[in-house]
Amino acid sequence: MKFASLAMAAIAVTLTGCAATGPKFQEMEASVPKLSAEQGRVYFYRNASMLGGALTPAIKFDGSEVGESKQGGYFFVDAAAGNHEAATSTEATNKVTFVLDKGEVKYVRTSVSMGIMVGRVVPELVGADVAKKELAELSYTGVAKAK
Repeated sequence: MKFASLAMAAIAVTLTGCAATGPKFQEMEASVPKLSAEQGRVYFYRNASMLGGALTPAIKFDGSEVGESKQGGYFFVDAAAGNHEAATSTEATNKVTFVLDKGEVKYVRTSVSMGIMVGRVVPELVGADVAKKELAELSYTGVAKAK
């Protein structure tokens, strides 16, 4: 019985170690740089669910790595208006495509689903109302990047 308790504690510590750390969205919001008139902004985030906590695949935006899908974390990328693609890969590549307009803000939530050998991290577009509620308690994990 002690072994089971120790194993559960070790798993909890391991998964917690993969969670994002940094200032919360509400703390960062006031210091986020103003969006350029010629660009749009894309927020990438992942809820703090324990499912797949150890998975932190890279997030690619138009083929370039811009950050990681970290449990409980978020970051953003400023990009030119136009067609864009966000993708993640573990045992399979999952992607979402969208059009970003000048001055527009889009939200891409990544979430873990079951795979054959390892979990899959799937990006999906989310509306602003839902995203802002979910972002409220997440931690900033990146440096603002322009694309």
